[in-house]
Amino acid sequence: MSTGVTVALLGQPNSGKSTLFNALTGLRQHVGNWPGKTVEKKEGSFTHKGKEYKVADLPGSYSLSANSDEEVITRDYIASGEADVACILADSSQLQRSLFMLADYAGIDVPCFLLLNMSDVAAEQGKKINAGAIEEKLGIPVIPFSATDKKSYDVFYEALGTVIKNKGMLNVEKLNTQYESIIGYREIYELIPENVIPGYSAMWIAVKALENDKVVMAKLRAALDDQTYSRIEDAKKNAQGAVATGGCKFAWIDDILEKAVDAGDKKISLSFLDKIYTSRIWGKPAVILTVLLGLIASFIPAIPLMIVGSLILAVKAPVMGVLSSIGCPEILTLIIGDVVIQSFSYIFKMLGFVFGVTLVFGLLEEVGVMARISYVFDNTMGKLGLQGKSVMPFLVSFGCTMGGAAGARVIDNWGQKVLTIALAWAVPCGAAWATVPMLSTIFFGPGAVLVIVAVLLTMLLHMWITAKIFGAKLVKKEDRYGMIMELPPYHKPKWGALFRYVFGRTKETFIRVTKVIMLVCGVFWLLSYSPSGENGGILYTIGVAIDPVTRLFGMPWQLFLSYVASAVGKEGAIGVISALYNGGSYSAGFMDAMNGAATAGNLNELLLANVSKPEALAFIFAITFNMPCVVALAATYQETHSAKWTSIIVLYYTVVSLVLAFLAYHIGLLIW
Repeated sequence: MSTGVTVALLGQPNSGKSTLFNALTGLRQHVGNWPGKTVEKKEGSFTHKGKEYKVADLPGSYSLSANSDEEVITRDYIASGEADVACILADSSQLQRSLFMLADYAGIDVPCFLLLNMSDVAAEQGKKINAGAIEEKLGIPVIPFSATDKKSYDVFYEALGTVIKNKGMLNVEKLNTQYESIIGYREIYELIPENVIPGYSAMWIAVKALENDKVVMAKLRAALDDQTYSRIEDAKKNAQGAVATGGCKFAWIDDILEKAVDAGDKKISLSFLDKIYTSRIWGKPAVILTVLLGLIASFIPAIPLMIVGSLILAVKAPVMGVLSSIGCPEILTLIIGDVVIQSFSYIFKMLGFVFGVTLVFGLLEEVGVMARISYVFDNTMGKLGLQGKSVMPFLVSFGCTMGGAAGARVIDNWGQKVLTIALAWAVPCGAAWATVPMLSTIFFGPGAVLVIVAVLLTMLLHMWITAKIFGAKLVKKEDRYGMIMELPPYHKPKWGALFRYVFGRTKETFIRVTKVIMLVCGVFWLLSYSPSGENGGILYTIGVAIDPVTRLFGMPWQLFLSYVASAVGKEGAIGVISALYNGGSYSAGFMDAMNGAATAGNLNELLLANVSKPEALAFIFAITFNMPCVVALAATYQETHSAKWTSIIVLYYTVVSLVLAFLAYHIGLLIW
């Protein structure tokens, strides 16, 4: 098998790069960070006709200027020689704007071809595109394409093979002629020696000099003598910079598209939705309602997997009975029943929600609604150093933090993605909202409303403080930008591509989450295991020993062990409380509660008899703002690809939750 060809995928955000990358590489991909940068690096491989190709999904950007790390990384990667071929994607439904990337690429000395992606969407709009006419002007293969349609991939492979064979370079003659009209361009062009910056032509460098590209100017200063550099500086003084070069690029694009695109008059028009989503008054309420309805709708496709989870739990008793009857050691029988079977039951129930959320919100992304959601909240998120895309993970986290963490994958900048997940952990999930109101009502009656309001206000303050603490490290000031985006047209979903994406993400989540849950639940069970079946085990011993310390945070050892259990799953905390105050096995109580088993019928009486109001308030704040659950932990690692940052977030939330418990307890002592 021959190897060695590297393909770089280049395109603006929402051009379909990620869809193409995932379709080509499947699970043969890995994600990390570019060295020293908070920008995600995606690489993978695929095989076609016995030849293996390496694929780099470069960060999405609107140009190749030095406005962000993404843009500098993208252009330097291509020009460095690491890429043998550049595959440039453009949105067929809005070619004039999406071809700006191609115009900015012109002059980089790497063979390329152009994919007119979303050609099916353009056809739905009534547009007819003559790819042959565009190809004739550009001098490179130009392919009508739909990344969501597997039938399109034969022409992709054919175009790739052609470019590799012929080393096809973009024809920039007419674009160079356009630049000749700019004052100072010709003088700068003639002052630039050949290959002064490897990988870039004199035309490209001259244009970036006119645009006052700081990175390019720094390289020129280092490579040229002082006299030549000063002449370049003088030549660009009277030029209109990026305004002039941008005008030339769009003029070149207009020439390329002239007589090659028939706009037609057929469109999928849902302008009334945009009037609602982009309204200053109704936009945000409409977005919140859309997400809430999406969360509710997510439970419908989740039902089959949740049923599977219940069926798995149903086999626990028969399996444990068989193991006992054949003389299997009791501890092994308990591990298989209480850890393996119950963990898989819990995993499938949670996996159902993953599947549902991914399907529903993937559908919203597919038809164009998610772009509107991002647009509406862009300014608000900007105050936290984020972009509009961050709002969806926050809102989804009210249902499930794992879904919120998974939803952060749509954020292009890695630092903003990690910061979004870190803030999403502060949002109480559905399990917390099932637990907090119940405990608040038991202890505070009608005053439970005030407790819930205090939790919400604390959440907002928590998010603001966390953004300040983490944002300083994760998102540099120059990266604190919102989105510059063209709202994509509404279009019909491609169900086949959508389900392939959903099943792929669900499978990947299942593999990663299973490893984490089995490990964490197994360790927790072993530490809490007692041969007598009553309270005991290592955790019990530690809990009793550190009781004087935990009481400083307003939690006697029973509540503290329940707090520890809440880090694995909020549902488990109530089961542990029930077991500890009833004298049962809290390892079994925890696992039963995680799978929805009923707690002790006298839970109210047990709590009121053993826990004071200040302690109850401390416990409520402790479990609410503790690590959401082990599934959220797995999803966070899956999306950040960083054990370091996942650990930092876990440690931070553990410390903050204990600090909040301390404050709540001592405030409670002043009140009661």
